[in-house]
Amino acid sequence: MRSRNSSAGPAAAPSAPRRVAPRQVPGDVGRLLVVSASMGAGHDAVAAELARRARERGGDALVVDILELLPYGLGGALRRFYRGSVRHFPWAYAALYRLFLRPGPGRRPGGTPLARLAGGRLLELVRRTDADVVVPVFHLGAQLTGHLRARGLLPVPGVVLVIDFEVHRQWLHPGNDHCLCLTEDAARAVREGTGTPVGTCGPVVPPQFLTDAPGAARWRELFDRLGPGRPAVVLSAGAWGVGSRLAATVRLLAGHGFLPVVLCGDNRRLRHTLARARGVLALGWVRDMPGLLQAAHALVDNAAGQTAVQALASGLPVVGHRPIPGHGADGVRRMAELGLSDLAEDESALLDALRGLTAPGPRRRERIAAGRALFTDDALTRVTDAVRTAHGRR
Repeated sequence: MRSRNSSAGPAAAPSAPRRVAPRQVPGDVGRLLVVSASMGAGHDAVAAELARRARERGGDALVVDILELLPYGLGGALRRFYRGSVRHFPWAYAALYRLFLRPGPGRRPGGTPLARLAGGRLLELVRRTDADVVVPVFHLGAQLTGHLRARGLLPVPGVVLVIDFEVHRQWLHPGNDHCLCLTEDAARAVREGTGTPVGTCGPVVPPQFLTDAPGAARWRELFDRLGPGRPAVVLSAGAWGVGSRLAATVRLLAGHGFLPVVLCGDNRRLRHTLARARGVLALGWVRDMPGLLQAAHALVDNAAGQTAVQALASGLPVVGHRPIPGHGADGVRRMAELGLSDLAEDESALLDALRGLTAPGPRRRERIAAGRALFTDDALTRVTDAVRTAHGRR
């Protein structure tokens, strides 16, 4: 890890007014069974935060990995296939996404047959934990709860938390009692696709992203030391360190006056490769993400996942560039269409977007305001409201 010195002064992150986390409404939270999946880290991050809120308000929550509920080692095989395909054979995942997940009309294969294999174990967990509601935060879990509820096998409501900006087919099952989405745009797609009651709750992030992070000052000091006068631009490669031509993007930014800060996840090879480049900060797992994001100037994102919504919560403008195939590409485009981010189709557009968004001015302020406007509701409160409504319909 080496830095390139500059005679320019330190580039302080343009300040933005902070806001408090959404109001937390106490109430009868009950017992949640949250169905996640260890496909990267985003689904588990949402599940963990939802469980934390439940426990903080006097309820209880258990997070279960649906991949661990699948028999015959199918869950592990599915994870390895997905990870390997997005890393090494993105064309293969893109083809499967078009076949199984891509939004749109027409009959195509669904995920219910695979999800059904986990049904017995999920029902046993519901009985053992005496859960009041099952909350899938992964699409395969939504298929499972919808299937079980439609057949009268699941005795408690299924409330799906759709964490994607672009809602693909496998989130949709009419058997579920309620769905919660990030935006009204996504809610409309679910409503049209299932007829299920749908609401919006915004993204689910820990409150530290929505308030001043104490660690931001330390990150700013590090950025100023490594790249004086260079705006720090975070590049997210997800938990698995996946991205298209990341090294080329890093060289581009470093060569045009930015300090690239690359989140490599658990991809040690990527981190070691990028760390040898001048003027680059390559990181593995970061524990203080609120501080890092609040100290940076912009995020270059390729998946429209949890890092992107954490950036929006932190007041950090987002630029989508070279997204991973399938749901990543669709999500990045949808974020831009909603005015939440910029979409840079090529290197010239990326540089133009970053120059406009890292400097103080109306363009930056508008992006920050649009992102923070998402965080106006509380997912847990909406879940408990949906449970009460579902019981009222029975």
